[in-house]
Amino acid sequence: MEKAPVQQKETRPLKNYVTLNPNRQKASRASFGEALVRVGEENPDVVVLDADLSVSTKSALFAKKFPGRFFQMGIAESNMIGTAAGLALSGKVPFLCSFGCFVAGRFETIRISIAYNQVNCRIIGTHAGIGIGEDGYTQMALEDLACMRSLAGMGVLQPADDIETQKMIEFLSHHHKGPVYVRLTRQNLPQIFNESYVFEYGKGVIVHERPMASVPTADKKDISIFATGGVVYHCIEAAQKLEKEGLSCTVVNIHTLKPLDEKLVIDLAQTHKWVVTAEDHNIIGGLGSAVCETLAEVSPHAPVLRIGIEDVYGESGTGEDLYDKYGLSTPKIYERLAKYVQL
Repeated sequence: MEKAPVQQKETRPLKNYVTLNPNRQKASRASFGEALVRVGEENPDVVVLDADLSVSTKSALFAKKFPGRFFQMGIAESNMIGTAAGLALSGKVPFLCSFGCFVAGRFETIRISIAYNQVNCRIIGTHAGIGIGEDGYTQMALEDLACMRSLAGMGVLQPADDIETQKMIEFLSHHHKGPVYVRLTRQNLPQIFNESYVFEYGKGVIVHERPMASVPTADKKDISIFATGGVVYHCIEAAQKLEKEGLSCTVVNIHTLKPLDEKLVIDLAQTHKWVVTAEDHNIIGGLGSAVCETLAEVSPHAPVLRIGIEDVYGESGTGEDLYDKYGLSTPKIYERLAKYVQL
């Protein structure tokens, strides 16, 4: 008896919001500072607090424009968190800013003052991951996503480029209610999106997809890569190199780690042979854990490879050298994936 032909699922066509441009780069902390000024003009309830790092977090731009709505709290993050919670309970929309490692280090205060009370605060953690470079491990946030994901009711966000950062901050200023943590980079990020991009809270964004029509011999595509933050562009480049070897790849930008787009994760895990996660964060507790937690409750699905910081501490060096050493650069991601699928 002849086998029935394989019914291939239709792929979601990429919308016109993707414009890859490695020559147009900006750190998401810089994009945040610019967006903060704009939303401050649009929403008079927006206030900003900083813990003596406003030049680095770029909240100084807001301070210059709106000095009466900016609060420099000094090196006292716990006090900043409590004050922000009070402002939120008074009807304001506070953005409280510091390095990701310093603000996440006040976990207990965030837990009680912000998360437990479900107050309308936006916690901004800049200088995340090993990408910050020479400052070294003491200022590298590699555990912050794990901490924030563990708090009930806390949204966890990480944009992939300039445009997405600005659209995210606009959304948080005008539409979002409740506590949220936003993770930003010190290093510049290449452009992925254009101005037509629309940020959707809790929805993964397909930023690269090879049409199934170009893979006629298989009922499943090969690799689905879920990436977040500074490594998204590198994953797109690695996928493009893999496709020259005959593989089919789908790359998803996970800008919202919590709530995770579970439907998209499950769908792609069941329509691809392998699933990969990539992040500039400890592989324990971050995006890799979030994807595995989701897939643990369904069957069958593809096996999962987690790419990230493998339960070690970072060190000092250029951001580029550290990405290469810890396996987050384009060549290293390509090599890891090629070995994983046994090219």
